[in-house]
Amino acid sequence: MIGKKFRLDQLERRGNKFLYKGHLWTPNMPIKSTRKNKKMMVMATKMVRGIRYGKIIHFGECGYGHNYSKQAKVNFLKRTAYIRDKYGRLTKNDRWSANYWSRKVLWPKDKPCNGPKITRRAA
Repeated sequence: MIGKKFRLDQLERRGNKFLYKGHLWTPNMPIKSTRKNKKMMVMATKMVRGIRYGKIIHFGECGYGHNYSKQAKVNFLKRTAYIRDKYGRLTKNDRWSANYWSRKVLWPKDKPCNGPKITRRAA
């Protein structure tokens, strides 16, 4: 799930963090999601025409495991490599897509397969 984009230069800055909607965010650093059916969220940033923009992205469905076996990882990475957005562009390298963050954080290529088979549903 992806929110609206916003300009980072218009947000209040505290050290290396930004204050957005009452929460301090470190850009491009995933944290536990506040949504009941998502695992993680991130303030993803991207330069657009010389201006740094951000978006809040929630990713990872609760109730499903991640990175729990070598074959599951191979299948997931192969399957998600061809997911496209509504404009027909691949999302695996787009920082503003949940697919990018899921592949990077929950199913990293260079990490061993030791994730949970099933995750608990949020209360």
